[in-house]
Amino acid sequence: MTTVFALLPLLLVLGLLASGRASALVAGLAGLSATLAASAVIVTGQRGGDALAGLFVHETAAGSWLAWHVIAIIASGMFFHRCQQARGSVATGGHVQATPRRLWSVCFLLAPFAESVTGFGVGYIIALAALRRLGIGGLSALILGLYSQSLVPWGALATGTTVGATLAGLTPNQLGLSSALLQAPIHAFYLVLYWRFAREAGFAVETKQKIDDIAWTIALLGLVWLTNLYADAEIAGAAPTALLLALRFWRDERPDTTRLRAALQANAPYVALTLALCATRLVPPLRDLLKPLGAMRPFDNQPAFAPLYAPGFWLISIGVITVWFARASLGRVLRETGRGAWRSCAVTLLFVVMAQFYVGSGMADTIADALRSVAGRGAALSVPLFAAVGGFLTGGGSAANAMLMPMVTALARAIAVDPAWIAAVQNSVCTNLTMLSPIRVSMGAAILALPAAESMLYRRAWPLALPSLLVGSAAVLVLLAQP
Repeated sequence: MTTVFALLPLLLVLGLLASGRASALVAGLAGLSATLAASAVIVTGQRGGDALAGLFVHETAAGSWLAWHVIAIIASGMFFHRCQQARGSVATGGHVQATPRRLWSVCFLLAPFAESVTGFGVGYIIALAALRRLGIGGLSALILGLYSQSLVPWGALATGTTVGATLAGLTPNQLGLSSALLQAPIHAFYLVLYWRFAREAGFAVETKQKIDDIAWTIALLGLVWLTNLYADAEIAGAAPTALLLALRFWRDERPDTTRLRAALQANAPYVALTLALCATRLVPPLRDLLKPLGAMRPFDNQPAFAPLYAPGFWLISIGVITVWFARASLGRVLRETGRGAWRSCAVTLLFVVMAQFYVGSGMADTIADALRSVAGRGAALSVPLFAAVGGFLTGGGSAANAMLMPMVTALARAIAVDPAWIAAVQNSVCTNLTMLSPIRVSMGAAILALPAAESMLYRRAWPLALPSLLVGSAAVLVLLAQP
């Protein structure tokens, strides 16, 4: 009976999201309410009523503090994006000469960079605008725009990976590093599928260009891995894509001084943000000064929050300067930010607090024990499937990891499989599957004003679900093969 109570909140959330009749916010409210009720029943039965009040206070506070780290980036990232809109979009200018080389840059560098900095589908919006500049529209643009999510474990400055790492008892860099290793074969599959989608869009990629694409993809993945190893996971998507974007621009465009100055001016806020984030994380004196300055850490097992080191500080600061130079209305930007960000912030808070109660009440361990008793070590093969469903339905790594990470890591410990690698499988699969989330697809269809585009897209783009599922399943099989 305890197992049934522990499973009900998860099944309720998955059922509501799968029905298509409930938003993530409604599902989160229902899931948290059910989790609180189940926690009360289980804790009262196991520890007595006296422990209930203390559990509720501690887990609510701990979950809210963890959620704050994500909410701070959601709100500041949305503010930064709105500031760029107030300045005037440079991505919606006239058409440029369309080539397979430029198409690869849009799909694998420009759009993932935007998603890494701001997250929550902003990269998709920028991808669609850039694809239209290349003369690509309709269903082909909708599909190729999904590549904005191809580095989404580090999207929104790695918020999903940070939440998953904390719930798994790891540092963001540890989870980011193992996720980067899994991302290499996933990206290889993505590249093969990209050539097919490019051909269907009228961009047949010749062998010489494919070799070029492979070389730059290897460089991208290598830099992502190195950044996770030597810097913070927060910039492991933004810094490599920004660097390679600059190198590709120099190689492909051969800009003179005038064009170079114009490009820097057009992209000044992004350049400033990238430089600020890299400097505060890669320059030891600056990092050592800012990281402990005013740092708050009310819970030992959760990351500290340093106001001047947090990415949100730089997103807001550069955004305000951008608005000031543009002579735009800061009040209007703030209102638009509030309307655009509140729902994502609320969803994050609900799911992260729900996850914290799963850990603190012991419900995650209960489910893990039940799975082990039914399937033994083979229960680990359910992890990629759970992760895929979570990422597909929630459309975000933070919510999916918050919902499932406690359960899958508890399962790993119960069946004596490395929890760190199971956490990496969960993180990689769930975040990559967000690219096919109905939330992303419907947003793209609305932007392009394509009627009935969702069903047509899924008929064409469903193979994009295979890379992460196949790699995640293969990783689990390797873990199970170890004594």
